[in-house]
Amino acid sequence: FGVTPDIMTIAKQVTNGVIPMGAAIVRQEIYDAFMDTDAPEYMLEFPHGYTYSAHPVACAAGLATLDVIEDEDMLGRVRNISPYFESLLHGLQNCPHVTDIRNYGLAGGITLEHYPGEPARRPYEVAMKMWEKGFYVRYGADTIQLAPAFTVEETEIDNLVNALADCLSR
Repeated sequence: FGVTPDIMTIAKQVTNGVIPMGAAIVRQEIYDAFMDTDAPEYMLEFPHGYTYSAHPVACAAGLATLDVIEDEDMLGRVRNISPYFESLLHGLQNCPHVTDIRNYGLAGGITLEHYPGEPARRPYEVAMKMWEKGFYVRYGADTIQLAPAFTVEETEIDNLVNALADCLSR
């Protein structure tokens, strides 16, 4: 999209959701603005908040997660399977009440037409139908949110999208 954020916060994905850990990633210029000071070295830090800070187990889990992502070429895998996910996901465009479908890689969103005066009800109903079929999907406002694991297989994408098509058509 041609956008480079100045600041980005991340959490669950750092440790694969195994243990609480968060991070703030900032552009070098922003970091330098905080660090270029005459204060003693022992007082220098980037003050980004400390809800989960430097716990050794969390740091080990984070490093292990990054190793797996790199060693198993997970980002390459996502690049390879994302077009398949995108094709099937966008195939739901003609389902009842679908007003928009978008994705970036394996992150997808399906916005649904809301009931008059009842925003978020329709995606809630779809999410509950999906739960009954054995799938957990999130929703926010009028959008179903999908984020399959980086290890997802084509057959699992088939199952997910077929279940969604069924739930959206009811």
